[in-house]
Formats: sequence, C-alpha cells, structure tokens
Amino acid sequence: MSFVPKRGLSTLIPPKVASPNAIGSSPNAVRMQKVVGFYEKLPRGPAPEVKPKGLLQRYQHRYFGNKVSAMPLLHAIAALTLLGYAQNYYFHLRHHKNNAH
Repeated sequence: MSFVPKRGLSTLIPPKVASPNAIGSSPNAVRMQKVVGFYEKLPRGPAPEVKPKGLLQRYQHRYFGNKVSAMPLLHAIAALTLLGYAQNYYFHLRHHKNNAH
C-alpha cells in the first residue's frame, strides 16, 4: 500500500480522539464522550424535502424538480407573444381603431 491510500485512511479517524489507549484516562475519556455525544445528536436518514415557499420557488419545484417539463418554454413563448401584441397595440394599433371616417 502506498503512502497516499494510507494517508487517506488515516484522516478518517481524528488522531488521539478515538485511540483505544486514550479512553482509559479521565480527560481523554471526557473528550471522547463529547465526540460521541456530538455524533449521537446528528440527524439520521435522508434529509427532509425542502418545501417551496415563494411563487418562483413553487414554479421551479413544479417544472424543474424531479419531473422536468417543457412547459416553461411554452410559458415564455406565450409571455413574449402577449408582450409583443401589447407593444404593437400601444405604439401602432390604438391609432387605427376608429378609422371609418
């Protein structure tokens, strides 16, 4: 085994915290108990799913979450069409609505 894998395995366990001879002495046993207590308080299992809160987060969760959809592309096309018609009406079409004279 080369130096690199040994180094990788040795960093998994903190030095002087989990050594068997450190448990017998009083200060090290207290420190070991603190480490064990810390790891006992950590949550177990998969993380809970985050609930979307705002309008944009709900939209992203619905269309970009687990089931990816093409609806945002259709929504963008519809929004650009409505925006374009509104601009055409404001800048051009409103002047020609009563052109029967």
